[in-house]
Amino acid sequence: MRHRVAGRKLSRHTQHRELMFRNMVISLLEHERIRTTLAKGKELRGWVDRIITLGKKGTLHAKRQAFALLRNHKIVKKLFDEIAPKLKGREGGYTRIYKMGWRQGDSAPLSLVELVTFAHPEEKKKSAVTKAKEALGKVAPKKKEKEAKKEEEKEKKEKEKKEKKDKGAKKEKKVKGSGETGKEKQKKTAKGKGK
Repeated sequence: MRHRVAGRKLSRHTQHRELMFRNMVISLLEHERIRTTLAKGKELRGWVDRIITLGKKGTLHAKRQAFALLRNHKIVKKLFDEIAPKLKGREGGYTRIYKMGWRQGDSAPLSLVELVTFAHPEEKKKSAVTKAKEALGKVAPKKKEKEAKKEEEKEKKEKEKKEKKDKGAKKEKKVKGSGETGKEKQKKTAKGKGK
């Protein structure tokens, strides 16, 4: 009989178990929600409740006790400045657990553990007019886009042709200015190199 036997061992020795829960508490306080197995999630509640209770005290001694467990200044600061004030009027039950089915590899039951204060980042609601414009934008302009691309390609080709003509005209001007044709110049340079 398991009378007065508290806590889950989770097939880990004491040090491993404590370090694992320390990391999980830090992750939960940082992200305000984590996904884990159901047994770990249920055991994590007690750890988080103790830490948040320290955060609600707000004393220097409580900060030192929290740091002794968490070992992370950034998370301790977040705990005392952001999380604890939100939970000031609450006497306990700072976390919420949702069951999420089973893990694919080993069929372990999964859960989502989140702080009660967690709120999803809300998207701005769009008016019916903007939704309609977006829908039309997705449907109608496909033909127009194709036509626009074709026109852009034609313009690029025309620019390239003009540039080629301009370059050809500049070369002819240089040759004409010296009074010799391009072939005669090539012959002279070839004779000069032969010497």
